[in-house]
Amino acid sequence: MTDLRPRFWETVPLTRMTRAEWEALCDGCGKCCMNKLEDEDTGEVALTRVACRLFDDTTCRCAQYPIRHQFVPECIVLKPTNMDTNLYWMPETCAYKLLWQGKPLFDWHPLITGDPESIHAAGVSMQSRTVPEFDVHEDDWEDHIIEEPT
Repeated sequence: MTDLRPRFWETVPLTRMTRAEWEALCDGCGKCCMNKLEDEDTGEVALTRVACRLFDDTTCRCAQYPIRHQFVPECIVLKPTNMDTNLYWMPETCAYKLLWQGKPLFDWHPLITGDPESIHAAGVSMQSRTVPEFDVHEDDWEDHIIEEPT
């Protein structure tokens, strides 16, 4: 990560970040890769521990990130131009969401600690806490709802 400007997230607007800086904002929690339930009446989104078929429960990363759309066409590519329409379903601890809202990163964020494992040590990630989507019928996803910001 030597191509990152020092503490760039505090000074560089999201729209002006390099690709490397943008990608480095991801804390590796894995919550965006969990299936969500959206109430049709209220629009409220509930996060589940039912993981996308490409989610690696050990690393908390997409197992096929560069080519994920070949397997999961509906996977959203978050970017500054679509954040206003997508952040409602992102986790409350998400760095992209926090910065968009003008809030600071949490102390456990890997950019703050310098350690990519700090997210797991803080107990904020989905590491070893998921069930594969193929193991749970969609009608039963509500049995796997988790509370934020865990």
